[in-house]
Amino acid sequence: MNIPENLLYTDDHEWVKVDGDYAFAGITDYAQKELGDIVFVEVETVDEDLDQGESFGTIEAVKTVSDLFMPVSGRVVEFNGDLGSDPEVINKDPYGDGWIIKIKMSDISELDQLLNHTTYAKNIDG
Repeated sequence: MNIPENLLYTDDHEWVKVDGDYAFAGITDYAQKELGDIVFVEVETVDEDLDQGESFGTIEAVKTVSDLFMPVSGRVVEFNGDLGSDPEVINKDPYGDGWIIKIKMSDISELDQLLNHTTYAKNIDG
């Protein structure tokens, strides 16, 4: 299981990469393996302010549809447009080209509530 040390994680299996006041977010390697082949990603919240834990979109796999949740509060400033034509890139590269949204964070202190790679690994190992 790939769990990069330089990222933060949520209990909902999203990851966060912080870049100044911005955060990139996507789903973890664990989540993409659990979902299976990803066929569609929908994000209709670009330019909206959302609170931590609110749904910002959905991800559809062959066997299920799951909500995607904001790892931190802020404005969704960008959706990874490449996912429109190639959603399965999330299966291939969940922490790189498979990022889903870019967020302008409104409360960076919320990062303290997220999990480091060690704690996240313990959570998914049960």
